[in-house]
Amino acid sequence: MKHSISRLQELLLTGGCGVAGRFAQVKEEPAKRAGDTEQNPRPLRFLLALVTLSFWLVGIAQATQVTDDRGVTVTLPSTPNRIVSLLPSLAEAVCELGHCARIVGVDRYSNFPASLQKLPQVGGGLDPNIEAIVALKPDVVLMAKSSRAGERLEALGLKVVALEPKTHADVQRVMLKLGQLLDVPDAARIWRAIDAGVSAAAQSMPASARGTRVYFEVNQGPYAAGESSFIGETLTRLGVKNIVPAKLGPFPKLNPEFIVRANPDLIMIGQRSADGLMARPGWHSIRALREQRVCIFPSEEANTLVRPGPRMAEGARLMAQCLSGKAPTLAAARAALPPEGVHLPLGRPGGQTSAPKASGAKP
Repeated sequence: MKHSISRLQELLLTGGCGVAGRFAQVKEEPAKRAGDTEQNPRPLRFLLALVTLSFWLVGIAQATQVTDDRGVTVTLPSTPNRIVSLLPSLAEAVCELGHCARIVGVDRYSNFPASLQKLPQVGGGLDPNIEAIVALKPDVVLMAKSSRAGERLEALGLKVVALEPKTHADVQRVMLKLGQLLDVPDAARIWRAIDAGVSAAAQSMPASARGTRVYFEVNQGPYAAGESSFIGETLTRLGVKNIVPAKLGPFPKLNPEFIVRANPDLIMIGQRSADGLMARPGWHSIRALREQRVCIFPSEEANTLVRPGPRMAEGARLMAQCLSGKAPTLAAARAALPPEGVHLPLGRPGGQTSAPKASGAKP
C-alpha cells in the first residue's frame, strides 16, 4: 500500500501526467472564461487542497497495521519505536529482525540475547506488572494470545499485539507479522534460515537413530511436547517417533503412568526438571532410564529448545546431537519392546536405579 500511495503522491505533486502538471499547463494559458483572472483565488485553493491531500496520504503511508492471533487488527500511527515484550520468543524475534534497540521492557524470562537482561522486567506473561508496563510508555506491547492482560492494557490506551507460535507454520507466520509491524521487508529470510538449519540437523542424523521413540519433557507437571508442537515437528523431521500423539495437543500435561506405559527409548529433559526422575512412581522401569539414554540439557540449552523462535535450528542441532550419541539402534529398540497387548508393571522394582547421566551435549 505504501508503494501505491507513493506513486499517487508523485502523480499529484509532479508535472507530466499528474493533476498538478495539468493544472500548471492550464495556468499558463490566457484566461478565457468569465471570472478566470489573476485575482481569482480558486486555482490557488485547488493547489493548497492538493498539498493537504498529499500530506494526508503521507500519514496513511506511514501507518502500520497488523492483524494478530486474536483476529484483532491493530493500527499504529507509525512503526513502533518503544516495544514491551511479554514472551521470550517474541523478544528474540524482534532482535533477530534487527530492532533489539526498540525493546524497552521484557518479561522475567527473556534473557537472550544478553542485552535484554539489562532492560526493565515487567513480570511474566501470566502475571505482568501493569503499572510498570504503562510507565515505560510503549508504542506496542507484544504478548501471547493466552495472556489475560491484553484487555487491561488496551483499556489503559495501550496497543497490544498478541502472537503465540506453537508450530513451525506459526513461527513462520509470526516472523512475517513482526516483520510487517517493524517494516522489515525481508523477514522471510529468517524463517528460510531456520528451515535450512533444521534440514541440516536432520541430514546429520545417523540411520541407526531413526525410529527412536522419544519423550520430550518441557516442564515439570509433567508437561510434554506433543507431535503437533514445534518441538514435535522438529523430532519428526529428525526421523524419530514422539510417544505423545498429536491428539493430546501441542503441550499436554500427562499422567505419569502414560509415560511409563509408553516406555520411551530416550528422554530429553531440562536440568531444572531432571532431579528425581528415578523417584517418580514406576519410572525406574522405563527403558530410557534403565539404559541411561537420557539427555539432560543445562538451562541455556533448554531455553533454546523450548522457545519457538530464531534459535530453532540450534535446538534441532542439539536434539540431533543427543540422538546421535544416546539413541539405541533401531533393531535393538524394537527387540526391547514388550509384546503387543502387554503393559509394563508400575512400581515393581527392577533395572538400574542410579540417576541418569547427563548427555553432555554442547552447542
